[in-house]
Amino acid sequence: MMARNVTQKLIGDHLVSGEMKTGEEIGIRIDQTLTQDATGTLVMLELEAMGLDRVKTEISAQYVDHNLLQEDHKNADDHLFLQSAAQRFGLWFSRPGNGVSHPVHMQHLGKPGKTMVGSDSHTCANGSLGMLAIGSGGLEVAMAMAGEPFYIKMPEVWGVRLTGKLPEWVSAKDVILEMLRRYGVSGGVGKVFEYHGPGLDSLSAMDRHVIANMGAELGCTTTVFPSDDEVRRFLYRQGREADWVSLLPDEGAEYDRVVELDLTQLEPLIALPDSPGNVVPVREVAGRPVYQSYIGSSANPGYRDFAIAAKMVKGRQVVDTVSFDINPTSRQLLENLMQEGLLFDLIQSGARLHQAGCNGCIGMGQAPATGRNSLRTVPRNFPGRSGTVEDSVYLCSPETATASALTGKITDPRDLDMDYPVLDEPKKPVINTQMLMEPPSPEESRKVQLVKGPNISTIHELEPLADPLEVEVLLKVGDDISTDEILPAGAHVLPFRSNIPRISEFAFGIVDDSYAKRAMETYDQGRRHAVVGGENYGQGSSREHAALAPQYLGLRLVVAKSFARIHWQNLINFGVLPLTFDDPEGYDQLEQGDVLILPHLQKSIEQGRKLTAEVKGRNQTVALKHDLSPRQIDVIQAGGLINWVRQRQ
Repeated sequence: MMARNVTQKLIGDHLVSGEMKTGEEIGIRIDQTLTQDATGTLVMLELEAMGLDRVKTEISAQYVDHNLLQEDHKNADDHLFLQSAAQRFGLWFSRPGNGVSHPVHMQHLGKPGKTMVGSDSHTCANGSLGMLAIGSGGLEVAMAMAGEPFYIKMPEVWGVRLTGKLPEWVSAKDVILEMLRRYGVSGGVGKVFEYHGPGLDSLSAMDRHVIANMGAELGCTTTVFPSDDEVRRFLYRQGREADWVSLLPDEGAEYDRVVELDLTQLEPLIALPDSPGNVVPVREVAGRPVYQSYIGSSANPGYRDFAIAAKMVKGRQVVDTVSFDINPTSRQLLENLMQEGLLFDLIQSGARLHQAGCNGCIGMGQAPATGRNSLRTVPRNFPGRSGTVEDSVYLCSPETATASALTGKITDPRDLDMDYPVLDEPKKPVINTQMLMEPPSPEESRKVQLVKGPNISTIHELEPLADPLEVEVLLKVGDDISTDEILPAGAHVLPFRSNIPRISEFAFGIVDDSYAKRAMETYDQGRRHAVVGGENYGQGSSREHAALAPQYLGLRLVVAKSFARIHWQNLINFGVLPLTFDDPEGYDQLEQGDVLILPHLQKSIEQGRKLTAEVKGRNQTVALKHDLSPRQIDVIQAGGLINWVRQRQ
């Protein structure tokens, strides 16, 4: 057998269909799944619709970490529904306040050598353990929970060879920001980034989590690290050494491409508004005023990320013009900070303490003032994601965020008049699993009734794709449109995640607040519509609502220069046809208000990759193409994955 890298081992050991040839569709067996409350309500409704008795994975876990603010009954009702669904279908359940899904899963349930899909784009964070962990739409996660394979296109595997050691005041966040500086927000599309090399020895498991988490911002299929002695040490400290297995690249293993990254040469970096890929050295923007410094999120969830901030502010006060927000990522982390006296130092410095969860990262509270600079250790800074429409969010390390809180302006932490803090891990760390509930026995599960509040609705019927297809272009957008812009998050939207008719009213609201009304009027007249997009359409979150809500309003076709992987798949899953321009100039040919006709649609997509759309009334055509597998063609013709599954039964 030829030498294999870690990614090839993980895929090869779980391959159930297809061949490991780049670009070919493969099906893999899934060992674990992850769902969170912003996406999990739909997943549980999908399991109910399937008539599933119990999940067929080794481990499935449902977390409540996004919709934590309880302004009225809606979020609280969803929490009860999710707890009852976890008990009914046999999932682990992480209660509100227990923490962010990705680090909690890594600490208590993730296992080297296993595969996992999650209805959150940052599921890839658990690649830090030597897992193949992939973010996807909720419907695909539901299928995996029912025992079905997970389908993806075989990615390229890029090896990132790390050498050297990080200098003082430079940390793991700067590593992934350097990758984003090099490759941008679409540089990882169709690829797995697998980290290897001697530089790994200086990166802890949680450092690796930081890097793997924000691989999602590169557009990667996922990020993979080996399971080495550092992973073994991490699991030992969690009381789970028995779950460790060694998983290393074979000697002589090859990659589709190898890139070199010398950690010694890195410096503090920062992503400017409004993209994770807009990265520059901190020194280039030093001096800009700061309104908010925010520590936490799934992108910097480790003990050291908070401990470094606590050590920096010990005996000092943050300036009175800065809101210093501390967002613990788990109840366990909070207890360890308390035990070591670090929480006292943070609070005494003027920090504002929030509950363990996603919070401001997803726009659930802590929104900054209009136009004021907010420095955050979160993974994304898409426009409006913070909860403030005209926000100005920067992404940086805990060191940079804390240094800036102490000075009131963006500050390179190397310029502070202090020594780099010495960090020691707790000698006896607190291990807290009290709020992570094990699934009941199958017999007990069958006695559980689902608890549904008035805000929980069923999924509407999905209609098969029309042939011929005639659609009006209701909206034309530019490059790098994110799912936050297609279907916003935030405290005013997230509570409607289990109510598609209601949440659809917010579709494209950040881009064009007239879209939802115009789409519904068109739909009520019996007509369907299209959206035209630029490069990397649908980047960011895995939220399938960004496909399902516009579909509910009549969206049947999206034509873009290129798509982000998860959103492209979500469109297919809900019967919306994703096409790309065969000629990039085709984008300039189409305008909002044009009516497109695709004749003989079924025959066209079955017989080849190329299609032609007629522009009604203009005696003009546009050359298009698709990248659907035979299975996906069947799914799209059926009107989506739910209909396709029903037809197979």
